[in-house]
Amino acid sequence: MITERFFAHADGAAAVLADEIAERLTAGVAARGAASFVATGGTTPGGLYDALSRRAAPWRRVSVALSDDRWVEPTDPASNERLVRERLLVGAAAAAVLTPLKTAHGTPEAACDDREAALAALPRPFDVCLLGMGVDGHVASLVPGAEGLAGGLDTTGLVCAVNAPSAAGRPERLSLTLPALLASRLIVLWFRGEEKLQAYRRALAGGDPAEAPVRALLRQDRTPVWACWAP
Repeated sequence: MITERFFAHADGAAAVLADEIAERLTAGVAARGAASFVATGGTTPGGLYDALSRRAAPWRRVSVALSDDRWVEPTDPASNERLVRERLLVGAAAAAVLTPLKTAHGTPEAACDDREAALAALPRPFDVCLLGMGVDGHVASLVPGAEGLAGGLDTTGLVCAVNAPSAAGRPERLSLTLPALLASRLIVLWFRGEEKLQAYRRALAGGDPAEAPVRALLRQDRTPVWACWAP
């Protein structure tokens, strides 16, 4: 179920992927009246979001969810919501509707039921789920060694509260679970650099998903995965 797509340049990859994601969202609206897109955070997807925001699509009928977010205010530089609002939900794409993960609740745990209901109301399966990958093999906030990881990998729920190791920064997070991510028509795994390429190859070689959760994406046969890499 893995299609490897290796690009020579990140800008060219972002342009190609933006075209293809916009086409899939447009097709989803045409077929079902609505479409959904899961957006990720981190340093890699900004250029892709810039390109995607300029693509023609029926954005008013597109719902945007987040793969995960740190438990910080949306104005915080570490917020994935802030990244998506500033880089994707601009121009024509500003008409899309975002379902945030951060709420006014005091903790991620207290927000789980509320965000579970909000995500359940979105068009699902998600038409496209964009994910990144850390050099430690994490995806979304399913981080090796995190409190809550076991539940995030093996649950029927859509969201899980995660407390990541201090090395991951801003440890309190809310994340989509592995089953929620896999409930997508397509997963685009977008990563850059030699370190992450080596991490991807190690994940393909096998091992315990708890040690590198990206393995759980790469070793399943339910959902197509495009593994997209550029230097």
